[in-house]
Amino acid sequence: MIERKRGIYQGRNKSSAYKDLVWTVATASDTSLDILGQTQLTLQTIEENLKELGSSKTQIVSAQVFIANMSDKPKMDKVWCDWLGDNPEHWPQRACLGVNLEGDVLIEVTVTAVRD
Repeated sequence: MIERKRGIYQGRNKSSAYKDLVWTVATASDTSLDILGQTQLTLQTIEENLKELGSSKTQIVSAQVFIANMSDKPKMDKVWCDWLGDNPEHWPQRACLGVNLEGDVLIEVTVTAVRD
């Protein structure tokens, strides 16, 4: 009943789904980029992961954003808002936390979404 999609890391999956709920997580595939580039790549991966399990960014109900430097939050927010679009009906609940991330990773995003 639980659907799982393998990622590249041992011991964890990139996405899981159960009934009408989907959970996924992503970081940027290119950590040489700045916060703008890493945020764009991360959100693109989130969108691809959701699609793979029958959901979409318009069906995200909850999101957690972890960033390495809270002074980058306004830049990340701009990319986030552009990605989500102008319709408030598609905006999820979201929390953003400053954390220590591994290596040159500047952002990690995890979401919960509904699927049909």
